[in-house]
This record gives sequence, C-alpha cells and structure tokens, in this order.
Amino acid sequence: MADKDKVFIFDTTMRDGEQSPGASMSVEEKIQISRVFDEMGIDIIEAGFPISSPGDFEAVSAISKSVKNSIPCGLARATKKDIDACHESLKFAKRFRIHTFISTSPVHMKHKLNMTNEQVLGAIKESVTYAKKFTDDVEWSCEDGTRTDLDFMYKTIELAIKCGATTINIPDTVGYSIPEEFAKTIKLIKNNVPNIDKAIISAHCHNDLGLAVANALSGLSAGVRQIECTINGIGERAGNAALEEIVMAIKTRDDLLPYETGIKTELISKASKIVSNATGFPVQFNKAIVGKNAFAHESGIHQDGMLKNRETYEIMTPESVGVKKTSLVMGKHSGRHAFKDKLSDLGYADVTDDVVQVAFGKFKILADKKKHIYDEDIVALVDDSLIIDNKINAINLKSLKVFAGTGEPQRAEMTLDVFGDIKHTTQTGDGPVDAIFKCIKELYPHDVKLSLYQVHAVTEGTDAQATVSVKIEENDRTTVGQSADTDTLVASANAYLNALNKMLIKREKKSLYKNIEPKKVKGVF
Repeated sequence: MADKDKVFIFDTTMRDGEQSPGASMSVEEKIQISRVFDEMGIDIIEAGFPISSPGDFEAVSAISKSVKNSIPCGLARATKKDIDACHESLKFAKRFRIHTFISTSPVHMKHKLNMTNEQVLGAIKESVTYAKKFTDDVEWSCEDGTRTDLDFMYKTIELAIKCGATTINIPDTVGYSIPEEFAKTIKLIKNNVPNIDKAIISAHCHNDLGLAVANALSGLSAGVRQIECTINGIGERAGNAALEEIVMAIKTRDDLLPYETGIKTELISKASKIVSNATGFPVQFNKAIVGKNAFAHESGIHQDGMLKNRETYEIMTPESVGVKKTSLVMGKHSGRHAFKDKLSDLGYADVTDDVVQVAFGKFKILADKKKHIYDEDIVALVDDSLIIDNKINAINLKSLKVFAGTGEPQRAEMTLDVFGDIKHTTQTGDGPVDAIFKCIKELYPHDVKLSLYQVHAVTEGTDAQATVSVKIEENDRTTVGQSADTDTLVASANAYLNALNKMLIKREKKSLYKNIEPKKVKGVF
C-alpha cells in the first residue's frame, strides 16, 4: 500500500485521557499501558505533559526508556521551559516527538492568553524553532482550531512548517465542529497553505456533541493522515475520539476508507480493560467495540439469525478485537498449566511468572466459591494482579469480618499487616463499607479524601465477582485502587488498601523531584 494511504495513530490516553476528572494514573500503570500500546503497533504515544507535574515527568521518562517500536511524545506549551522539560524526559528514546501548541481562536487569544495575533505568531516562531533544536520530529497544534479565523490559521500553519514542524494538528478542542465542516476546513488548509505538502495533517477531535469519531474520519477524505485518539474515548469533558472505533471503522469499511493503520486489533480488548482498571472508569455496556454488549445478542430474532449465519448481525468478529466468543470451562480442578494456557488465549502471554502465580492463587480461591468461572473473571484476576503488585504493598489485609443488618450499627473486625506489624481493631460505621474504611484509618492513621467509591459486577449471577474502584486524594496527589472479589466488602477493603499503598509510593517519590515545580496544567485541546 502506498505511503499516502497510511494513517498514523497518535494515542493520547496517558495525556489528554488522563485529564478526565478522576482518571489519574500512576507511573507503574502508565508503563504497563505503554507496553500494550507498543505491542499493538500504535505509531506515537503521547505519554504525558512533562512540565505539569513530577509524576508526568517521571512517566514520560520511563516510557521513553521502555518502548521499542512506538515513538514517545511529550506535550509542551509555547515556552522554552516546557520544551526543555519535554526534551529532558524524552532524551532516552532513540527517536521522540515534541508536541508544542498555542491557542489561535479569538476567544482563547483574548480571554486565555491576552495576546494579539502578532504575539501569537512570534510565540509560534520561537517555540517551534527551539523544539527543532532537539528533534526533527516536531508537532505543532493550533488549540481551538475549529473556532479560529481561517485566514489567520493559514498564517500560523505556514509559519510553523517554515520553522520546522513536520506534523500540523487541527484540534476541535471543544467538540464544536460537525463532519462536513471539519472536512471542509482540512480542504481549505490544503488549498491555502503553500507549504502544507511538507507536513502531515493531524486531527484531534473532542466528543462534546458525540461527533469526535465522525469528525476525525471525515477528515481522512480531505487529507488528514494522523488521528489523535484515546482508548475507550476517555478525555476532557465528554472525551476524545475513541481509538478502537477509529481503527475498526477503517478496518471494517475499507471500501470507503481505503487506509491502513497497522494496529494489531486483536489487542484492543486487552488495552481497553487495562486502561479501565488503571483509571477506575468502567466501560459502558453498550460502548462500541469494547463494551460488554458489543457482541451480545438477546433478541430471539437476532439469535436465530446468528445461529444461521453470524454475518446477519455482526459486521466484525469478536476475535478481531480480542474478545472470546466462548468461555473455556475452568474450575477448582484446573491446574496451573491450563490456567497459563488460558491466560495466553486471553492475550496475557507476556505476563511474568510472579503475576501468574499470584493470579492462579486467587483463581483457586475463587473457584471454590463459584460454580462457573468466566473469561471476564480471569481477566479481572490477572489485571488486579498486574496493578496490585504485592512486592510494593506496605499494608496488607490479613482478615476481615463484617456484621451488617438492621437493628444495630454495622461493625467490622479487621486485621492488617502494617509494615510487618500485625494490628487488629473493631469499628462501627454508617454501613459496612464505612466501618471497613474506619478500621483501616484506625490501624494506619492517615488523612486523605475519599473522592470515588464505585462497584460493578464483572460477570452475571449472584456469585459474580465485584470489582471495586476507590480513588483517594492527598494534597496534589491522587491514586486509584482496584480489587475484584466475590465478596464486595473484601474487594472494598483491598481496593482502598491498594490506593493507599500507591499513595505511600507517591509520597516517597516526591522527594526525588524537588527541582521540578509541580503544576496542574489542565484544559488543553
């Protein structure tokens, strides 16, 4: 296939996706996600906003050291300080991209930047030229591009390319555009920017009107050859264009979208689950491609059609995105070898023996409790084991008893291993979960804000595993903990402890970044 038909996939899950309220990811989680993205064949991984916080700087640095095929990228405002931070965090990679931006719409320039057209042009020239000193791969974005005066946009793009930008990104920052309009904007850029042939045009579309994917795809026919997207469509406000929808639309409708992404689509489901676990955001059941119901059929008419020919109601196969249509029966008599084979079938062939051992132990315990073990149960166990690394947990649950019901306050009795010291307490609360969390605070005194407590069932039935997500906040630090168990209260305790252990790690690492001023930089693109 000719080069002009190649569409580059630029993933911004760990930058724009993390800007979803409550979607903070730890460095360890970002590294895990980046490895899956690297294996998937994602072209560019925007790993973070290095100047925004010590955690982002560390994550971008770690990812730049670990990825083998993808190009790591960092975001920078139009300042030398931001660009320096990008370079310092990315310099370990054999090749990397610096992505710099500035607002160009009248409303942003007046109310956000307080800059004139000439001042913005000067900032573009200075920032792109400076970024070019560190790498030949410079991307420039005109923030709020779809509300920018077109004549002024032409000038900014021409200048950015002249100064060395090789990718020009047109962001629909507030999800304002509609498909026909977005495609027209791209065509006008191609026809009015004299040096546009020296750069790849990128689309970065937000979903405020539910049109992010439609806008991005409409841009392809007009000349877009890079699409910026996120797994599960997470991102600011209503989110970004969903990577899985973009990639599968191109693959499924190659008659109208004759392009190639190079993405290993069989890993999409795995990536979706890992991102969901890391952020604590469950995927809605009816979410396209990766939702639980995406390949489910309940209607009798649909079931009859599927039994006769699956193409009657499925335009793509579950296997093409890594979803298994049937479940291998696994039970308490299954051995470690069969369990490991099952993990390979589910896309976890590369997990370490330590993770397998921990997950297998949890599986045997679960198999004694449940009659039916589903693929989703096993995935939950493995993802839990990947994210909750027992080697770094300073506080572990040893035992828990909960007394609930009517007529008296709910009570919890808990034993914890706190840095090797076994401690026990009993607490009452406004409900069993409140009593459990009070026990943890009694045994390990700490002051954090609980900002999220969420429960959802992994599989159907009264014996379903519950996955509990907990988010806690301390000063400028946020961590998300997650745990799965058939006992919702046990999962609640372990999820809180997981979040607390991650917070302890963040406390320890803070001292390493005394020379980097933490900043919260939100609201871009």
